[in-house]
Amino acid sequence: MSGAAPRDPARRADGQDGGTPVFDAAFLDGLQALFVWRRDVRQFDPQPLPEGLLEALLAQAHLSPSVGNSQPWRFVLVDDPARREAVRGSFRKANADALSSYEGERAELYARLKLEGLRVAPVQLAVFCDEATDQGGGLGRRTMPEMLAYSCVCAISTLWLAARARGVGLGWVSILDPQEVAAALDVPDDWRLVAYLCIGYPQEEQDEPELERAGWQARQGLGERLFRR
Repeated sequence: MSGAAPRDPARRADGQDGGTPVFDAAFLDGLQALFVWRRDVRQFDPQPLPEGLLEALLAQAHLSPSVGNSQPWRFVLVDDPARREAVRGSFRKANADALSSYEGERAELYARLKLEGLRVAPVQLAVFCDEATDQGGGLGRRTMPEMLAYSCVCAISTLWLAARARGVGLGWVSILDPQEVAAALDVPDDWRLVAYLCIGYPQEEQDEPELERAGWQARQGLGERLFRR
C-alpha cells in the first residue's frame, strides 16, 4: 500500500504555493532562536509600546488551543494607578514572606534578585481563567477540570513568544496573593488568577536565564527530565 507523498521542505512557509504550509529550514532556525531568546524579563524600559502592538499580540495569544475550544482566558489590562498600587502591595507582603523563608547565603541572594517589574513595565496584564464558562460544553475537562487553567497557560506561552518575536519582553509575577489581586481588580468570583504579567521592552537582551546568571538555579539537561516506560 502506497503512503502519502513526502512533503517538499522547499515549499514556502506562507502557503502561497496553494498547499498546506511547510516551514522551511530558515524559519525553523528562527523559531529555535526565538525559543532560546525568550526570557522572563524583570528589568524594563519604561517607554510605551507602539499603538496597536499590544492588541496584535493579544490577538495572536487568542489563537491558542484550549480544551473543548472553551477559550477560558480572560485578559484584564491594569491601567488604573490605584489598582496597580494594590497589586504592588500584595507583592511587597508576599515578597517579604518569601524572604523570611530563606536563611544565610540563600536569603542574601534572594534579596538581591530583581523580581519586580511592577514599577516600570508600561503594560500590566492579569490573566484569569473563567472556571464557570459553559463554552465547550465541558468537553475534555470532566475528569481533569484543571485543563481550563492549562489552556490559559497555553495562551500565555503564545503571548510570550509573540512578544519576544517583536522585541518585547514579558515577566511573570507569581509572588502575589491571587485573592488579593482578584479583589483589587474587581473580577467575577468564578475567575481564577493564572498569571500577572509585566510587558514592555527589556533593558537588556540576554539568551541566558537571569536566575542562572545570578547563581540561583542552573538549568538541567533534557536527559535528566526525559523518562521512558
